[in-house]
Amino acid sequence: MAKDSKGYISIKEAADPGFAGAGTGLAVGALIGLLGGPVGMVVGALAGTVAGAIRDYWVAGVGLDFVEQTGKLLQPGKVALIADVEEEWVIPVDASMEAAGGVVVRRARADIAEVQFQRDVNALKAEIKELEAEFKHANGAAGQKLQIQIAAAKAALDGNLKRAQQWVAELKLEAEGKIHLLQEQQKKLQGDARTKLESRLTRVRSAYDKRSAKLKLAWELTKEALAA
Repeated sequence: MAKDSKGYISIKEAADPGFAGAGTGLAVGALIGLLGGPVGMVVGALAGTVAGAIRDYWVAGVGLDFVEQTGKLLQPGKVALIADVEEEWVIPVDASMEAAGGVVVRRARADIAEVQFQRDVNALKAEIKELEAEFKHANGAAGQKLQIQIAAAKAALDGNLKRAQQWVAELKLEAEGKIHLLQEQQKKLQGDARTKLESRLTRVRSAYDKRSAKLKLAWELTKEALAA
């Protein structure tokens, strides 16, 4: 991500990223979305004014302080390399960046998106249940108003269902990309290095299975709520 002298942001990437592009991950895309605008926009988003940025914040799995810190470092004329990296030793990256005059800002990711998604689903299901219970005792204009509210809540729930489907597909693509790259590296290694890489492959597959299972469960619960 580059910021020119006037403060405009542009994204630099390979013309044909292939499997490498598939493995960049949801977190990286979310961080690009957050850092692509002013930090003030992110603050406003967390106050509920920009839904897309809120979604990016959850998926990135980082705190607002991290976004603010990196946003301030990305001054006009500067470039940021945004990456989702599994590190066993931080010194090589730190030393290389320091030699190039760069600054490393890192933060361990938290899986906020799946938790928040489930909360949203549960909240909408509870809202629909309450509205439908109230509708049974309403008539006239009040009943019509409640029907509109129920339809809106169900539409929001349907939106969550489609979002879960999209996330599962994106997670699969991300995992496949990472696994492909690791397998290509594995072919060139022997001994302990190869064993360590096999362990990383196992972790990538396990993480994908875990996150995918959570979203698929939320997906099923959402479908059941819409069918009821």
